Amino acid sequence: MTVEPPYTNAALEAEGLAREKLPQHIAVIMDGNGRWAESRGLPRAEGHRRGVKSVRLIVEECARLGIGQLTLYCLSSENWKRPRRELDFLMNLLEQYVIEERSEIMRQDLVFSMIGRREGLSPGVLKEVEKTIDCSRDNHGMRLCLAVNYGSRAEIVDAVQAIARDVVAGRLAADKISEEQIAGHLYTAGMPDPDLLIRTAGEMRVSNFLLWQISYAELWVTETCWPEFRRPDLIEALRDYASRDRRFGGLKG
Repeated sequence: MTVEPPYTNAALEAEGLAREKLPQHIAVIMDGNGRWAESRGLPRAEGHRRGVKSVRLIVEECARLGIGQLTLYCLSSENWKRPRRELDFLMNLLEQYVIEERSEIMRQDLVFSMIGRREGLSPGVLKEVEKTIDCSRDNHGMRLCLAVNYGSRAEIVDAVQAIARDVVAGRLAADKISEEQIAGHLYTAGMPDPDLLIRTAGEMRVSNFLLWQISYAELWVTETCWPEFRRPDLIEALRDYASRDRRFGGLKG
């Protein structure tokens, strides 16, 4: 597969965008796969399968745009409540995706990573994920981060427990605990906070996703379900983001 060249400044301007107005980190809640399928009389699994195509297209588009990081919410810790058959399908789909996309990740010079608890994930998924993380470690392009078996409250609990162990062991004084210390113990340690959070399928909630990290992210919600999310939707989100006045709690200068 031929990788499309990066956007030039002129190409960005033709889309109504400017490089300095692009977010450096986009996070996406990929919602609506099951509903999209059911509304068409298809099994829910087909919605998840079609959603992979959207992932491929948006990953490549973000890489071409020069986005620094794209984080995709693939499976929440709450999703384990779903039927076993659907969960097994999702695990197999994830394993298949990581295997099949490994060559494209390398071709596009992407850095692959995953956040979330490893417990409960199948050995096959863990094996292929670690292999892709390892082989893309020295790449220099966009970071592609998958949130799998991820829940932000669980992440914060894990961080607090790790900090507590440091305090008990005498490695850290309690009055030295800071925002930087907490951020450094999250799964996303070393990653920039998202600038833009996109949610598909029209739901107006953040669903326990990156609660600490999206404190100042711009939110953009579309009625489009994830299996139909395409380049025009992404461009629309980026135009809207560029029009916002990001003051981070301050006053406009």
